[in-house]
Amino acid sequence: MKKMNWKELIIDVLVDIVAGMIIAIGIYNFALNANFPVAGFSGIAIILYHLFGIPVGAGTILLNIPVSILCYKFLGKKFFFVSVKTTIISSLLMDYVAPLLPVYNGSRLLAALCMGVLCGIGYAMIFMRGSSTGGQDFISVSIKQVKPHMTLGVITFALDITTIILGTVIVFKDVDGLIYGVIVTYLMATVMDRIMYGIDEGKMTLIVTERGEELAKEIDAYSGRGSTILKGMGSYSKANKDVVMCACNNKQMYSIKKLVHELDPKAFTIIMESNEVVGEGFKEELPDIDL
Repeated sequence: MKKMNWKELIIDVLVDIVAGMIIAIGIYNFALNANFPVAGFSGIAIILYHLFGIPVGAGTILLNIPVSILCYKFLGKKFFFVSVKTTIISSLLMDYVAPLLPVYNGSRLLAALCMGVLCGIGYAMIFMRGSSTGGQDFISVSIKQVKPHMTLGVITFALDITTIILGTVIVFKDVDGLIYGVIVTYLMATVMDRIMYGIDEGKMTLIVTERGEELAKEIDAYSGRGSTILKGMGSYSKANKDVVMCACNNKQMYSIKKLVHELDPKAFTIIMESNEVVGEGFKEELPDIDL
């Protein structure tokens, strides 16, 4: 794994600042005065704020200290230090910059919706850079490593319910607040998963045909998408078949399906959703980095 150079480090810090500011606005300027529980360590920090007057950012850092120590050995040096950097930046923005902006005092529902969307975007930006805001994020990523088939949004949602109930019982004691907290958590998880796994979504098609090479050339000429030709055999006829596999975006799939029908009306076409396509012509995967 390569070392992070100064240019990459500056970009990484700028992303942390932007993402941290988005999260800070969502929590401080929309959720704090709306009186509904917030999930994660931010939610616990808000409980401490209402009970003892501890600033949310400072409370988040205090809560992160024991968890960071416990998770250090499991997650490794790289992820630990990158996450500490992100946590400090986001906490400072929460306590010193977000208070300079106007606080929303309108509808609780609108506050919940804005908080869910903003925090979902901010957390997704941080996770996509291979970092986290510590605390429950450390726990979420640890579970993700053990259970890689589970998405971070689902893991976060499951962990957040406990914090929401805790905040409702200890501080807010309001059934409506509990409902808003669940709405925020679901919306945040959905937005986060959509950005992380769905922003590069498209279609994948498997075309069973006897004219695989010709079809692949036509698809490439039309869309610029390369195809993979797999060799297959009909289970009933025992005849040799080509299986053309191609990934493309949603707009191109309709025309490709029409093209297949014109070239080979007997072709068997399977079209599937593809939540994320990584590789040439699509999204390039970010390399691992060491600090």
